[in-house]
Amino acid sequence: MRRLVALLLVLLLIAGLGGGAWWYAHRAWTAPGPLAEATTIVVPRGGTTVIAEGLAERGVIADPRAFLAAVWLTRGDGAVRAAEFTFPARASLRDVLEILRKARPVQRRVTIPEGLTARQITAILERAEGLTGEMPEIAEGEVLPETYSYQFGDTRAAVVRRAEQAMEQALAEIWAARQPGLPITTAREALILASIVERETGRGDERARVAGVFVNRLRRGMMLQSDPTAAYAAADGGVLERPLTRADLDRDHPFNTYRIRGLPPGPIASPGRDALRAVARPEATDFIYFVADGTGGHAFARTLEEHNRNVARWREIERSRAASPAR
Repeated sequence: MRRLVALLLVLLLIAGLGGGAWWYAHRAWTAPGPLAEATTIVVPRGGTTVIAEGLAERGVIADPRAFLAAVWLTRGDGAVRAAEFTFPARASLRDVLEILRKARPVQRRVTIPEGLTARQITAILERAEGLTGEMPEIAEGEVLPETYSYQFGDTRAAVVRRAEQAMEQALAEIWAARQPGLPITTAREALILASIVERETGRGDERARVAGVFVNRLRRGMMLQSDPTAAYAAADGGVLERPLTRADLDRDHPFNTYRIRGLPPGPIASPGRDALRAVARPEATDFIYFVADGTGGHAFARTLEEHNRNVARWREIERSRAASPAR
């Protein structure tokens, strides 16, 4: 009888210890963590020990040893990943492992605006935080202006490839839906003309009309006489940081459409989808001239006489602005 009582006492003690251990483990697994507020961090590469130390340094977890034990005990749920994640305030050990195993890494974004040169786009991607690797050379007009998502550690080369593929696809689709009878015969020519249209106007309601002017000029064998091409030539493929001069317009250069007939040999910037569509389906008008009108848009004309009057009005606006005191 004494032995039976002793055995029962031992079994009860073991059960109690087991229950206590289970309770402690469950509490450590679900208890709120030390993180005071939601935080985005780059979880370092190098294995679970490095990850544990990194999370502890940033205050996401309290005890690296408990984290490592939890990783091992739940190893059947999958590997933990090194990437950039956002952890909520007071994330428990269970929450942290759920994020490391299943959450989508933070998506960063870089925007390439319409009408930028290859040099300008290069500068944007070189400054983009979180991108890695050497910056590949970009051909003028070959990347599509758009916002691109990426993850911390992605390469600049990978983003450039996506942007080039996006331009290739957009150009092919838009060129396939072009109007018949255009005076441009290839998708490459459409890209070149679209880059000029993009630099001529930032107004969506004008792009097709500006494209129509250039199409009319090409049909008549007239020079395009586009200021952005003269500026591109004057800056040797860069951005001209001063007003155009008569010497710029007279300069012999393959991109200066005041000196060459037809299209320049390549794009002068990266056009967006709307500029590409405008060139593929230009507005049908008999306008062959346009000039700035002082409102951010342009005044269009059918005859040189009408155009000269529009130019005179624009010159008057410029003189008035120059004479007005700075505010």
